[in-house]
Amino acid sequence: MTDSNRQSRSDCEVSTVPSDSLAIQPPKKAIVDKLTQCGYPEDDIFGIKLALEEALTNAVKHGNKNDPSKTIVISYSIDETRAEITITDQGEGFEPHTIPDCTEPDRLPLPFGRGLMLMRAYMDEVCYRDNGREVYMVKNRVKKP
Repeated sequence: MTDSNRQSRSDCEVSTVPSDSLAIQPPKKAIVDKLTQCGYPEDDIFGIKLALEEALTNAVKHGNKNDPSKTIVISYSIDETRAEITITDQGEGFEPHTIPDCTEPDRLPLPFGRGLMLMRAYMDEVCYRDNGREVYMVKNRVKKP
């Protein structure tokens, strides 16, 4: 994790939405549209979209406990070389290192922790801030010659 600072780029887009699975769809679509517009390969778009879905689901379900009176802030900055996405909820937070490894044999049948693993697998950087209420993710685009 090389940069755990807040996004400070001037082209950062910010959406604040209710903690609801339908409300998070428009900003998610806007991020995917921006990735497409910037020419990201389909494999990268798939991975970023999956990581984004996991982060947003975690914010709604685990962070804000499905409370529609709470909000989620989605900020992103995407250009041809780098995608930075930050998801912030109003929950109590959590300590990521306390979540058991979902790949351990005794944990395989349990439906918990896979989202964190997927986010780390598909993004180049994943950093939790504000006691786990905020996740900052980065995907660096590797252009092929």
